[in-house]
Amino acid sequence: MLSGEYSHNLDVKGRIILPSKLREEIGDTFYVTRGFEGCLAVYSAAEFEKLGQSIAALPGNMREVRRLQRIIITGAHMCETDKQGRFVIPPTLREFAALEKEVVVVGNGTHAEIWDSAKWNDYLYGEDSISLEEAAETLHDAGLEI
Repeated sequence: MLSGEYSHNLDVKGRIILPSKLREEIGDTFYVTRGFEGCLAVYSAAEFEKLGQSIAALPGNMREVRRLQRIIITGAHMCETDKQGRFVIPPTLREFAALEKEVVVVGNGTHAEIWDSAKWNDYLYGEDSISLEEAAETLHDAGLEI
């Protein structure tokens, strides 16, 4: 399970370091695509294949399924780390996530996410944020036990 929160900076070429603890789980070749709430999602090749199969199993005649395919699958880029553990985030994905300099890489279970630092802090602490207690109460009705 991927976890943790790591602060990094994009270099002038749009590269960041994939933290070694996450890289051990994700591997040196992985997929980066558009994520929820304006972040980027990073999947190991195996997890991305599972995601693709799950989306492909949905009824293709539904507009929202096609939208999901186009946003997640077509937006995906296969990436590889160099010897220093860095990889290039493609310009289209940097633009989507509004990544400029300071970023946060977080482990989120089956995948990692890359956030603009200010956007991440706003997500956690801004006026639209939700407390852990509120989230747990809401998800309790869906069967989550914490």
